[in-house]
Amino acid sequence: MRTNMGTIDRGLRLVVAAALLYAAFGGATVLAAGILHWVVIAVAVVFILTSFVGICPLYSILGIKTCRSA
Repeated sequence: MRTNMGTIDRGLRLVVAAALLYAAFGGATVLAAGILHWVVIAVAVVFILTSFVGICPLYSILGIKTCRSA
């Protein structure tokens, strides 16, 4: 598959993932336990994986590309 995420998109996803992980593990007491805690962690992990790989499956389904065309 070809990359469909640009560098700004990838960087923003890493920042959002870091903020989500901070909220899940240390920042917010609301996320301290329960299903929401695990959902936030799962979303952060997906954001980290897609930013390192450079391919977002949802972007592929919707036909979105945030990277420059070669």
